[in-house]
Amino acid sequence: MPFSWARSAIRNTIICRLEENVRTACSICGSCSVILLRPVTIFEGLIDSSPLRRDSVRGVDLMIVRELLGGIYFGSPRGIDDRHAFNTEIYSRDEVRRIAQVAFTLARQRRRRVTSVDKANVLEASVLWRETCTEVSKQFPDVAFQSMYVDNCAMQLIAKPAQFDVILTNNMFGDILSDEASMLAGSLGLLPSASIGGQVGLYEPVHGSAPDIAGKGIANPLGAISSVAMMLDHSLELPREAVKLERAIVKVLSRGYRTPDLKSRSGRDKGKERIVATREMGELICDYIRMPDAT
Repeated sequence: MPFSWARSAIRNTIICRLEENVRTACSICGSCSVILLRPVTIFEGLIDSSPLRRDSVRGVDLMIVRELLGGIYFGSPRGIDDRHAFNTEIYSRDEVRRIAQVAFTLARQRRRRVTSVDKANVLEASVLWRETCTEVSKQFPDVAFQSMYVDNCAMQLIAKPAQFDVILTNNMFGDILSDEASMLAGSLGLLPSASIGGQVGLYEPVHGSAPDIAGKGIANPLGAISSVAMMLDHSLELPREAVKLERAIVKVLSRGYRTPDLKSRSGRDKGKERIVATREMGELICDYIRMPDAT
């Protein structure tokens, strides 16, 4: 056996054992977050910040529900040598059923539509995904349901994004589609996310730490603030406070306040824009929350 192959085999065995231990521990303690929620909402005042046409993005309000602990990112066996590489896409019906029930429950609180994304025409794992989601949909007769191939969904997110309400995806498809959908809003700085499903929830904006702009006062704090609203709603069960925070964001944006990343791309409303720094944007949100009518 060539040394490179032996080294790869040993490494892959260790990785697979570690992944199996992690997945077993998660199933026992339930502390890990297993579902990612990523909402994308186009505010009326920010339509011209989107790279797409106004008529394409107006009214967009969707939620991507992505499975986080399964699929090809964690499947085993996996490996690589000098000439070959392989990964394994694997899901159980219980894993799919769990996230599907979350997606349908969320849809009941929204516009009652679920689009499940798969590639069932070529992938057996997607066949199981589609069958299980279809089975779960029968428990929610008041929610409209459709399955859509991932390549078509990627196209529809650009062509007609307003058609979507809740998008239900596996780990890899959700990773790709959620980044695509984030561009509908025109800036990553706007978007929150929530990783839920375990004993501990994780709430954070979708962008990274952006060390290149640290300390310059130009970062957009709205994604982080919206993540707090999601935490208030999902983990702390304070929906009134969550709505109050969300309305504060809408109010500030409607008055023309923008961080530099939210400048109009069309130039149509440039005269009405008031560009502010990170701290000032946060203070404006706080000021509105303190108002008696901010309910």
